Amino acid sequence: MRREAHGLLFALCSLAVVLPARGQNSHGYRCYDYRRFYPCQAYAYYLVGADPSLLDLASIGDLFGISRLMIARSSNLSVSSVLRVGESLLIPLPCSCHGNRSYAPVAYQILAGDTFHTVSAFKFGNLTAYPDVEDVNPTHLVVGDVVTFPLFCQCPKRPSLLPAILTYVLQPSDSYESVAARFGSDLQSLISLNGREGSVPYYSTILVPVSQIPPPSMKTNLLESQQMPPLPPPAMAAEGAALRGNAWKAAVVGLAIAVALMGILWILLLVQISRRWRLCWWVIRAPEEEWGGGGEQKLMADLSECLDKYKVYQIEELRGATAGFDDGHLIGGSVYRGEIDGEVYAIKKMKWNASDELKILQKVNHTNLVKLEGFCIEPDAGSCYLVYEYVENGSLHTWLHGPTLARRLDWRIRLRIAGDLAHGLQYIHEHTWPRVVHRDVKSSNVLLDGRLRAKVANFGLARSGRNAATAHVAGTPGYAAPEYIAGGVVSTRMDVFSYGVVLLELVSGREAAAAGEGGRTLWEEAEEGVLAGGKVRVGRMAAWMDPALAEQPVVPMDGVAAVVGIAGACLQRNPARRPTMMEVAYALARAEEVSNFSIEETSVPVAAAAAVAR
Repeated sequence: MRREAHGLLFALCSLAVVLPARGQNSHGYRCYDYRRFYPCQAYAYYLVGADPSLLDLASIGDLFGISRLMIARSSNLSVSSVLRVGESLLIPLPCSCHGNRSYAPVAYQILAGDTFHTVSAFKFGNLTAYPDVEDVNPTHLVVGDVVTFPLFCQCPKRPSLLPAILTYVLQPSDSYESVAARFGSDLQSLISLNGREGSVPYYSTILVPVSQIPPPSMKTNLLESQQMPPLPPPAMAAEGAALRGNAWKAAVVGLAIAVALMGILWILLLVQISRRWRLCWWVIRAPEEEWGGGGEQKLMADLSECLDKYKVYQIEELRGATAGFDDGHLIGGSVYRGEIDGEVYAIKKMKWNASDELKILQKVNHTNLVKLEGFCIEPDAGSCYLVYEYVENGSLHTWLHGPTLARRLDWRIRLRIAGDLAHGLQYIHEHTWPRVVHRDVKSSNVLLDGRLRAKVANFGLARSGRNAATAHVAGTPGYAAPEYIAGGVVSTRMDVFSYGVVLLELVSGREAAAAGEGGRTLWEEAEEGVLAGGKVRVGRMAAWMDPALAEQPVVPMDGVAAVVGIAGACLQRNPARRPTMMEVAYALARAEEVSNFSIEETSVPVAAAAAVAR
């Protein structure tokens, strides 16, 4: 009863969250004048239960565009924890400076009935405010649109002494003293960051410096989430021998019935578990003679997730959806277009063990990554089928290298595609653990949806883990990093290099491999031409640009030069000198602002263009 009462009280209190008018009280946080502190890892304190659709880690991870593993680790929970109404979570946020405001941009797809106000208050728990959302998205809401919600955050000025800053929504029951005690902070630090007590309205955010993640108040989360509920007290002794006898007989009969029912349920459950384990075991650890060895390395960290997270399709469903995998349904390679229950999917047919790709796809969930919907195993044929969301406008490569389509990609759209790709790669590099390396970033693996928003596809070559080397060098000529070709070195910086090549494609419209005379790759041609001497040669760049782009009425040459400079920084021969994808995403966000300024010289240093915000 106490827990139910607490849940009801929290639900009622959560309704009050939307009541205050935040229009005049919205504040957000300004960027520091000295911007070397950005970007950084920040955190948000989030309470479960304000929205009834967000009561599990997977749904909350989808909302914030991060993996549930990241939330669980930050909140001291297990991935399989069952959340309770009113439970607190720590949400990792990639905090950066946008214009003069500090926030973490989170993509959200508008649903029927949504308003900026209700989504800000109910779903994001007032970690942002609707006036700020309107400033970032000055458009009319349309169902299906993907908009940006700026979640308030700030970076520490002295990260060596202060690991992170937490965004916390102030409640009516809070005082600075209680908040400081909860998070192991001190009163003076709260005043320095937020002003005097009483100056911040309730249900607005305050910044709380934290010295450890998770903070002391969340250290017991894991224990509490795994505790069994307390046993009820023993029944009172009945008075009278007859009553005791009748009660004993009734108890025996009831127990016998309960045992029989439990036995039946256990048998059914074991049959189901056995079927799932056999199927999952086939996916994960196929016989060595069939897959060429290495079976032990194919084991997943969590066997249960390989079937519980995705729909398992029957092979008959997929054959019916693709007319027996007829060539008329072929999209490209071994990917088919199929319709199941009125929904269109992309079905990838594989003739090898899919455990690596499934292992990676379980860890990722982001707007700019193609979503896996389910899979199918055909053991007799040794085949696996991965069922993905269908991205209707095909690959970026098709658009860039088809003259008619290329004319539809104006500079604004190309810059947005570059940003989408950067955010997708930033997610797999920064918000998965161990970090994921795609290993095959190229324009044909970047798909465009109906709004020409980009999604990273094809994780068939992706690897998860720390920097390593491989004897088997895969990938696509023209995109692969030099250290990977020469020594098989696998790291996130090889994806950064490939991303730089895609940026050059977006600007030039040229093929990445054998683009110039003598079989030079696109990046080698750019290195000798527009990036000669480590600078962007604006005069040469104008002649080198995609003709379809140059034909357009307004092309901001300073913005194009900034993007080419970012590409140059990504293409550094020394991997350690390349920026991270977080830094690239930040620089791209500023590239549009750079377009408002004129370039006084005929060349721009690559390092400066790659860090235009500093």
